[in-house]
Amino acid sequence: MPASSLDQLVSLCKRRGFVFPGSEIYGGLANTWDYGPLGVELKNALRDWWWERFVRRRSDMVGIDASIMMNPKVWEASGHVANFHDAMIDCKNCKVRFRADHLIQDACPDMNVEGQSPAALTSIIQEKQIPCPRCGMKGTFTEARKFNLLFRTDLGVVEGEEQHSVYLRGEIAQAMFVNFKSVLNTTRKRLPFGIASVGKAFRNEITPGNFVYRTLEFDLMEFEYFIRPKTWEQTFGYWLAEQKSWAAEIGFAPERLRVREHTKEELAHYSKRTVDLEYRTPFGWKEMFGLAYRTDFDLKNHSKHSGEELLYTDPDTNEKLTPHVIEPTFGLSRLTLMTLLEAYDEEKLENDSRTVLHLHPRIAPIQVAILPLSKKENLVNKAQELYKKLLHETGLRLDFDVTGSIGKRYRRQDEIGTPQCITVDFGTMGEDAKQGEKDTVTIRDRDTLKQERMGIAALLSKLSDYDHFFLRNCS
Repeated sequence: MPASSLDQLVSLCKRRGFVFPGSEIYGGLANTWDYGPLGVELKNALRDWWWERFVRRRSDMVGIDASIMMNPKVWEASGHVANFHDAMIDCKNCKVRFRADHLIQDACPDMNVEGQSPAALTSIIQEKQIPCPRCGMKGTFTEARKFNLLFRTDLGVVEGEEQHSVYLRGEIAQAMFVNFKSVLNTTRKRLPFGIASVGKAFRNEITPGNFVYRTLEFDLMEFEYFIRPKTWEQTFGYWLAEQKSWAAEIGFAPERLRVREHTKEELAHYSKRTVDLEYRTPFGWKEMFGLAYRTDFDLKNHSKHSGEELLYTDPDTNEKLTPHVIEPTFGLSRLTLMTLLEAYDEEKLENDSRTVLHLHPRIAPIQVAILPLSKKENLVNKAQELYKKLLHETGLRLDFDVTGSIGKRYRRQDEIGTPQCITVDFGTMGEDAKQGEKDTVTIRDRDTLKQERMGIAALLSKLSDYDHFFLRNCS
């Protein structure tokens, strides 16, 4: 079973080096987190799998890597300056600010307040007599009001000189629209085709916590898929099926996933239809992937505000049109968290128990661990030889661990999700070896706990196949 409590996972993540609180030695900074040695490997492995599956292995997709800061006119044209708001409310007693909708949802979990106006949210808080989560007082809230989520910063480093305000991007989509013409001219793609990007986005919002689920800065993976308008429903269905398919490949159980349709009131200003693929977390059903039909809103607005013609010309008929857009969005930070939640398990064994992450081998931070049975010099040297050989002959992520008993090291590798452990023992060295066991090692499987004796030559062949399959051919 997956983690039943977020605290279980937070403890493991800090203890084993997946995620650390940001700026911890200075007391931290609310809703900022740093990915540790294992966390960054997991996150990057998910990113690379996504890029391989949805971009590199498709003839209808190309990628870009765009700047975080853009001309502020981009955000005016996109509607974010005018429409990118949350309703905020302050406690007059303790001076703490909250998102009004989160305040209501925490107090009344069954109430849907998506798309409600600030005035309506204020009325609900007053009617329900919702207390301040920080100080416990009732009736001390201000009126809710709109608060723009874009992070503003200034260009210019010399005090007294004129500075120019810019925004950190609130989404990564706009660069794909702004670069539409350049990509089209240089790649000569035909409809339908997509432009993909991976990178950080920033939202200046009050977050409800829940570990790395909602933070001030976060990683997104998404693409804008340009189509003829008459095909939008078919294409929408296709990409929803692809999102479900990839979630299944990663290892998500179907009973812990659902599709939620956005109501008319909660649709973003650019969207005609949006659905979320949600995952059942310990803190409720939460969005993992999103899918939106953005129509031709973005290209038309950028064409109008920039004066540039952002049209597609059919190379066969010379027909000119503004393509419509289907946007599949994959929150990388959220996906990393939910992958850990799904993989987490506490198993009772015959005479023991263990915590284990059942991570897909392709994304496990460590894929193979080399473990000498003891700290004896000859065993350690032999194990290091094997480690170096695998390091140079495969692309696998490896660990070499000699600290503690072999049982404790197995449990440590289980806890970080390592699929295969290779033990170098006295049989490997020819000491106390049964006939035919010299130059053999023991391979232990994380999920089945099965141990298999194998020659080093056969091991190298097996791991080369393992490397080839999991790092190159998963799609």
